[in-house]
Amino acid sequence: MPVPVLMDVDTGIDDALALLLAARSPELDLLGVGTVAGNVSAAVGAHNSLRVLEVAGATGVPVAIGTDRPLLAPVREATHVHGADGLGETDQPSPSTAPADEHAVDQLLRLSHAHPGELVVVAVGPLTNVALALTRDPALAERLGRIVLMGGSARSGGNRSPWAEANIASDPEAAEIVFASSAARTMIGLDVTLQVRLAEQDVELLAASGDPVGGFAAEILPFYLDAYERWSGKRRCAMHDPLAVAVAAQPDLVETFALPVHVELRGDRTRGMTVADLRSMMRGRDPGDGPYTDVALEVDVGRARELVLTRLTHA
Repeated sequence: MPVPVLMDVDTGIDDALALLLAARSPELDLLGVGTVAGNVSAAVGAHNSLRVLEVAGATGVPVAIGTDRPLLAPVREATHVHGADGLGETDQPSPSTAPADEHAVDQLLRLSHAHPGELVVVAVGPLTNVALALTRDPALAERLGRIVLMGGSARSGGNRSPWAEANIASDPEAAEIVFASSAARTMIGLDVTLQVRLAEQDVELLAASGDPVGGFAAEILPFYLDAYERWSGKRRCAMHDPLAVAVAAQPDLVETFALPVHVELRGDRTRGMTVADLRSMMRGRDPGDGPYTDVALEVDVGRARELVLTRLTHA
């Protein structure tokens, strides 16, 4: 049976690919999408999500607008990475459907009651909605099947700052609430996402596929490739958010290690850093070390790339 899934997104370019992959993955039953302020505002993220779901032929999936600002951190969008519209400045047509008349936090709680012990939340933006849901209803942590989150880094540094990954840095307080909770969770961080990349030839493959999903992906990816080329000098981009969806569908794509993880909230140079206690890899799991997170440190790169490309080019 497919796993019931709720996506929590801040739909920029790689979130859009993640949504397309979720809609195309037979292992997953996409029940809803919630949006959060991150790459773009929660409202723009909802507009983009509805457009993406329409491309994927999944217009029956409700999209709920969520929290429009971090708990304490200032709002900081990433239009330089995803475009002013969040979709590579491709002037997409407006979606034919509207957002649901429900807040994303309410949607999450409702679905957790409807699917107790089964619902998987795939969170690929800042963790504000998830943290607010856990704070409002602490029993949610035990009701969820798992949280698969794209964010953080155990040993690969950061991309928002030298030590902080962008999703975690966007709302460190929310992330710490999630990492300190008893909810089962898998962290898909920069340790693995930076290894799964697409290049210009992959975009050409998507464009030539004849599949509307592949064509849409090829349309929005050049802006993302431009951003990566400015930073690295190489025209290839990381599949951050799609990898989280791929792992929700096929958990054995990654090798995880149970580690205590907390978020640095105060350091001038380290705020937003995920501090993973790697000593647990040597000495074993000690309940006294605090809540554990399954941290992905190894990934089957070839299989992950093939899964993304195949599902975006074949219905």
